[in-house]
Amino acid sequence: MSQARVQILTLPHGRGLNLPAHATAGAAGADIVSAEDTTIQPGGIHAVATGISLAIPEGFEGQVRPRSGLALKHGVTVLNAPGTIDADYRGEVKVILINHGPEPFRIARGDRVAQLVVAAVAPVTFERVDVLPDTARGAGGFGSTGVKGG
Repeated sequence: MSQARVQILTLPHGRGLNLPAHATAGAAGADIVSAEDTTIQPGGIHAVATGISLAIPEGFEGQVRPRSGLALKHGVTVLNAPGTIDADYRGEVKVILINHGPEPFRIARGDRVAQLVVAAVAPVTFERVDVLPDTARGAGGFGSTGVKGG
C-alpha cells in the first residue's frame, strides 16, 4: 500500500513540540500532543490546541480518536470521536476533550491527548430513489440483529 503524505505547518505556539508520530511500527494512530497547559474540570469540555495545521491529501480524512489510557485511567475522551479533519481544512487542529472522571484533569504542554488516523475516503454520489433494494436485515433498527427468537 502506498503511503499518504501529510504536510504539517507548525504554528508559533506549537514550536518545539513533537509532530504527530506512531509510537510503534504497527500503530494505526499517531499521537497528537497539546500545545497548551490547561485543566479540564469534571464534566468540563475543552478544545485543546495542538499548535499544528495539516494538509491532508485529497481522497483522505484525518480522524481524531481518543487515547485508551486517558479514557481508562482518567475518564477523559474525545467528545466527538472520531473527530474529522477534512482534506480542505487548513486551520489549527484542536482536540475536543471531555472529562467524565471525578477529578480535575491537568494537561501540560507536550502531553499526548489524542491519536490521528489518516484514512481513505471513498467518493460517493447520493441518488434519490423511490424504493430501496431488499436485504436480510431490512428496516430493523438498533439492536435488531442481536434479537433471538422473534
